Amino acid sequence: MISTSRRLFLCLTATLMLAGCTQTIAPAPRLASDAQIAAAQAAPIDETGIAMRWNDRLAPFTILDNVHFVGTQGLGVFLITTPQGHILIDGALAQSVPQILDNIRALGFDPGDIKYLLNTHAHYDHAAGLAGLQRASGAVMIASAADRPYLEAGAVDHGPTSDTPFPPVRVDRMVGDGDIVTLGDTTLTALLTPGHSPGCTSWTLTATDSKGVPRKVFLHCSASLGGQSLVPEAYPGMIANYRATFAKVRGLQADVFLANHDIFFDLHAKRARQLAGQADAFVVPSELQLFNTEMEQDFGAALAKQQAAPEGQRP
Repeated sequence: MISTSRRLFLCLTATLMLAGCTQTIAPAPRLASDAQIAAAQAAPIDETGIAMRWNDRLAPFTILDNVHFVGTQGLGVFLITTPQGHILIDGALAQSVPQILDNIRALGFDPGDIKYLLNTHAHYDHAAGLAGLQRASGAVMIASAADRPYLEAGAVDHGPTSDTPFPPVRVDRMVGDGDIVTLGDTTLTALLTPGHSPGCTSWTLTATDSKGVPRKVFLHCSASLGGQSLVPEAYPGMIANYRATFAKVRGLQADVFLANHDIFFDLHAKRARQLAGQADAFVVPSELQLFNTEMEQDFGAALAKQQAAPEGQRP
């Protein structure tokens, strides 16, 4: 027989559960302080960023369906919208955060409705704005395990960007190859494509074109060398990573190819065609494989050159 005190305990527990009264767990603290974020946003843009227009403003627009461009002239930042909230991919520069937020609002969406922040890789030109965006949205930050240490340290320990720290960002969830992120009726799949960074992550989803035809969208993390050394390797296993990624991408198909730099996916020419009336200007089914072939050829040429160069003349 259940004692009176035990019965009262069970009744109280059931009542709390029905009422939704569960223990409140405080969210994990942000890694970057308000002062760090403010200082990074106020810092001058470096020479490369100026030359490549990494922080120049670009009016936001819809690529197709629920896939929107909210980045800058030179850096891709992508907003995936759903009635249940939104997903934002990449953060550009720390200085880009205000315009990214403005761009999201200009399209009629609330940054506070962003549920997930995704990252392609942890180089500062794609990761420096993540801390500010996490603060503005309260979103769950998702990245690969291999790039997580760089994101949370606010620095990469190799290559030409190792001397460019950025506000660290807390990673709430890690993804592996083939893992999915679902929000509403939209599912994104993570594809690990290491090389450019140890945890380089490309993302795929399906969206419909202007005629309602389902289209495979592929956002490529990157396959460029980016000034990094192959001989010696900027990080252990780099050459093998690149080769495996080129082979992996050769087996993939996409109708819409996106990238986190404007120059890689002919952003401005396509947008001009879209404005001129070509609604599906970003639908180019051959583009992913053309890009992969070009990047693989560039990689092979760079590797041969570095292997042949005297030690003092290598990157």
